[in-house]
Amino acid sequence: MRVVHDVCCGMDVHKKFVTVCLLKPGARQEDPVKVMRTFSTMTAQLRQLRDWLKAEGCQHVAMESTGIYWRPIHNLLEGEIDEVFVVNAQHFKNVPGRKTDAKDAAWLAELLRHGLVRGSFIPPKDIRELRP
Repeated sequence: MRVVHDVCCGMDVHKKFVTVCLLKPGARQEDPVKVMRTFSTMTAQLRQLRDWLKAEGCQHVAMESTGIYWRPIHNLLEGEIDEVFVVNAQHFKNVPGRKTDAKDAAWLAELLRHGLVRGSFIPPKDIRELRP
């Protein structure tokens, strides 16, 4: 498959932690380097996540989240990262056997790498500020 994004990131977001899979170019294009990390959802850790992604040159992020836990991460990355997708879990979890957070993050990163991720509609920041 054609690679759309050389450096990209998939995230599985929960209430207390975020599992992150960063894919970046390896020796061969077919074999990207996979870096897995887990961050707390406390603000200091989310800032470390943002700074790490920027240092790695990542400008494309896709995250899967249950409920509203994606909001602080999206708000922190918005304006710092070119593309931030919030993905509906039903759109990518149809593959059997993917049951762990790390596998979900890696699968999401792989889909994003090949341009196979469709993000949910997120209103612009000024509209979001008007909503409760």
